[in-house]
Amino acid sequence: MKAFLINKYTKEDLQLADVSVPKIKDNEVLIEIYASGLNLLDSKIKTGEFKLILPYKMPLILGHDLAGVVKEVGKNVKKYKVGDEVYSRPADFHIGTFAEYIAVREEDLAFKPKNLSMKQASSVPLVALTVWQALVEIGQVKKGQKVFIQAGSGGVGTIAIQLAKHLGAIVATTASTKSFDFLKELGADVLIDYKTQDFEAVLKDYDLVLNSQDNKTLEKSLNILRAGGKIISISGPPTPEFAKDINANWLVKTATRFLSFGIKKKAKKLGVDYTFLFMRADGKQLAEMTKLIESGIIKPVLDKVFPFEETNKALEYVESGRAKGKVVVKLK
Repeated sequence: MKAFLINKYTKEDLQLADVSVPKIKDNEVLIEIYASGLNLLDSKIKTGEFKLILPYKMPLILGHDLAGVVKEVGKNVKKYKVGDEVYSRPADFHIGTFAEYIAVREEDLAFKPKNLSMKQASSVPLVALTVWQALVEIGQVKKGQKVFIQAGSGGVGTIAIQLAKHLGAIVATTASTKSFDFLKELGADVLIDYKTQDFEAVLKDYDLVLNSQDNKTLEKSLNILRAGGKIISISGPPTPEFAKDINANWLVKTATRFLSFGIKKKAKKLGVDYTFLFMRADGKQLAEMTKLIESGIIKPVLDKVFPFEETNKALEYVESGRAKGKVVVKLK
């Protein structure tokens, strides 16, 4: 099969190669991939930014989002059969969606939403799980709470605004003015032009911040929270709690303690809670998002679709930060 891979951590393009179709284990499903979503995580793994947290063996096929059709099932698989349309964010160390086929654990799969195309569905899993784990699992957002979602027009932001609104929150976000009308339609209540406005001067007493930006923005975000509020960061710095959850070695645990010391100290002083979120695969949570998608509550936002052969060009576009919503590559 054709696959885009790396042989070492690099800033160079992914290499298109012929590799063997994966052999499935008893608890796995072989999927023919119809479309694959791209994420900044792919770029960060490619360059080695996460090599301490995720020490992958080479060669490595990249890609964290897929939609496709089941071609084979392991003998212990109960829920899925050949021909089922599914989507998934495969678990860490089981990634590889920039390929024609992939083996995915049954527990990481969900049935594809019936009202979405393969291209639309492939854009959903990673960002949907990120948002569910941030707002529902950790944040426990309730009706009437105030939530600040940074970079509202991005892949995570577009889904986060919709889910926060569904949960009954008052939603603030940052974007350029040309995106304001589009973000209002998604449910944003307070729109801040990041080019001309300082969100720290506009927002006050918020219950939760979903941070996806740099450390400077993260520190500023602490100041808009009420006492007892929560800040959940998907861009770091990672914490010792996270290192413990992934059973990291002592070096990673020590590094996370050092990296997060400053922000945790400031958060504690202000009486707020800081959590680093590195989303995990979870088929059951993805199935919950499927219900919201099929009921029309959550609508994926697709920016561009590239042919599979142009995966490198698609990844460059994701890295540019210009995408409004998600970017996918189409295999079928």
